[in-house]
Amino acid sequence: ESIFDGETLTGWQALDMSYWTVRDGAITGQSTPEHPCTSNQFIVWQGGAVSDFELKLKFRVVGNGCNSGVQFRSIMRPDGLAVGYQADIYHTGGYLGGVCDEIHSRDGHELLSANGSETVIDEAGNRTSTDLGYQVTMPPEGEWNDYHITAKGQEITLSINGRVSTRLTDREVGHYDLSGILALQLRSGDPMTVQF
Repeated sequence: ESIFDGETLTGWQALDMSYWTVRDGAITGQSTPEHPCTSNQFIVWQGGAVSDFELKLKFRVVGNGCNSGVQFRSIMRPDGLAVGYQADIYHTGGYLGGVCDEIHSRDGHELLSANGSETVIDEAGNRTSTDLGYQVTMPPEGEWNDYHITAKGQEITLSINGRVSTRLTDREVGHYDLSGILALQLRSGDPMTVQF
């Protein structure tokens, strides 16, 4: 099922739509010196909650450290900030293709499972990570990448450009999420453009 028609933002909504357009057949978030982004912005798919799902998309990003992400099984606060899982986008390192817990209230780091690792979080919140033996990388800034997000029960798998970047099993009582909204992020900070 396609959730973007390639031409309009029909079926997508943000608290502040001034950052979002369709360009090059892609949902485009942009901040500029004239229109800075001082708080993370999210455009939310209006098709309902996602629970067990697979999502395949392409993304490209320029500026601001290539910092963005895909929010899933999350909730939106009244101020427009998302709370919950994020399939992270970053120029390199552990965050690229990692699972974050945006605006989290857990003990420990927001990066639940980093690029190049498989992590199990037990009921008490203890984390055990195993090295996959590699990290995924992105081509130069501004080129297209494939993102494949799979969530089934308490297991989440992320892949970038055809290679698994991380696997997460999240059993932490009171913190794992099984259903919620799907949204795309424009990160606050330096001017940037991200397209999905």
